[in-house]
Amino acid sequence: MKILMVNKFLHLNGGSETYILKLGEYLKRHGHQVEYFGMKHEGMCMENTMNVYTKEMDFHTGSTISKITYPFKIIYSVEARKKIRLILDEFSPDVVHLNNFNYQLTPSIILEIVQWRKKRRKECKIIYTAHDYQLICPNHMLYNIEENCICEKCIDGHFGNCLKNKCIHGSGMRSAIGALEAFFWNRIKVYRHIDKIICCSNFMKEKIDKNLILADKTLALHNFVEEHIDSKNEKKKYVLYFGRLAEEKGVLTLQKVCRALPDIPFVFAGNGPLENIMEKLPNVSYVGFKSGEELIKLISEAQFSIYPSEWYENCPFSVMESQMYGTPVVGARIGGIPELIIEGKTGLLFTSGDEKDLKAKIEFLWKDKKKIEEYSQNCIKTKFDTVEKYCEKLIQIYSGDL
Repeated sequence: MKILMVNKFLHLNGGSETYILKLGEYLKRHGHQVEYFGMKHEGMCMENTMNVYTKEMDFHTGSTISKITYPFKIIYSVEARKKIRLILDEFSPDVVHLNNFNYQLTPSIILEIVQWRKKRRKECKIIYTAHDYQLICPNHMLYNIEENCICEKCIDGHFGNCLKNKCIHGSGMRSAIGALEAFFWNRIKVYRHIDKIICCSNFMKEKIDKNLILADKTLALHNFVEEHIDSKNEKKKYVLYFGRLAEEKGVLTLQKVCRALPDIPFVFAGNGPLENIMEKLPNVSYVGFKSGEELIKLISEAQFSIYPSEWYENCPFSVMESQMYGTPVVGARIGGIPELIIEGKTGLLFTSGDEKDLKAKIEFLWKDKKKIEEYSQNCIKTKFDTVEKYCEKLIQIYSGDL
C-alpha cells in the first residue's frame, strides 16, 4: 500500500510529528511505501523522494513582507496545492493520511487531492487524525485563554466568537484570521471529502460529532505507546507532576494544593510560562525539563503522578506513560483523561479545578502505601496499544474495513 503522510512540520516539533514518524517507520518495515509532505525545514527527519516541500512559514520571525502576505496564505495556499499535486502525480498514493495541516498547508490541499483522484480516476482514501479540535474550534483547544475557562461557543459554526474573545494568542488580528479561515472552509464544506476521522479519545469523537458534516466519519482510537519497559527503580517519597507548566494544565490549582499539604514533597518537571513560580514553596522541587532515561527514572520512582488539567485533554501520553512505568495517576475528570484511568485500580479521578477534591485524593493516596503498591501493580498490567496493534487497526481504516 502507498501512503502519503501529510503534516505541516516534518521535524520533531510535538506529538503529531512523533506520531507520523513512528507510524511511518512501522509501515515501511512491513512492506508499505510511505512518503511525507509538509514544510521544508533544516531539521527535517521525514522526507519524500521527490524532494518537494512548501517553503517554511514562521509567523514569529519572518520578514516584514512575509508577515504582510501570511494572512492570505494562512487561509488558502496556492503553493501547497501545486506542491502536493507533484507528489500525487509521482507517487500515486492509495491513502493520504492528513495530520496537522491548518494555517501552514491549509485545507486547500484537500481540494487538490479530490481533484487529482477524480481526474486520475484513482481510488485514494483521505484519512485525518485529529490531534486537537481544529475542525470545530479556531484556537484548537475549546478553551478561552483570556478567561482561562472551557469554551464551546464555536462548535456550532459561530466562529465570530473567536474574534470576540481574542482566542488566538490574545490577538485581535490573529483571531480574526482564524475565525475567517474556519468560516470559509466550513462554508464550502471542504471536510466532507475526508473519508475517516481518527479521534484519539471517545470524548473528542463526541465533540466532533456535533458537526453534522463530520458526525458519520469519526472513529475513536486511543494513541499508542512504546513497548513497555520494566522499571526496577524503587519508589521514593515524592508526588510528581511532569508536563507543560501552564494555567490550562491546572498548574496553579495544583500549586495551591501543594501549599495546603506542606508535609508532602512534590516534584515538578517540565517547562512553560509558569515555570518561574515553581520554586516558591518549600515542599516543591522544580527540576526543569526532563526527557529520556532521566524522565523515566523520575516517573517510575514517584509514589504517584498528578494530571490536573483544566482543558479538554485528548489522550495525554503523560497519563499512559506513568502507568507504563508502574506509577498510579491522580487525574482530572475532564476530556479524555477518565478513559485512561481505571478509578480505584490504576489511580483516582477528581473534579477538574476543584482544589478540595484534589487535596482529598492526594492525601488519601499518600497515606495508604498498600493502596499505592496495589495500584502500581495494576498499572504494570495495563495494556495500551503498541504501534504494532495500532497499525493493524490503521490498515483496516485505510482499507475501509473500519
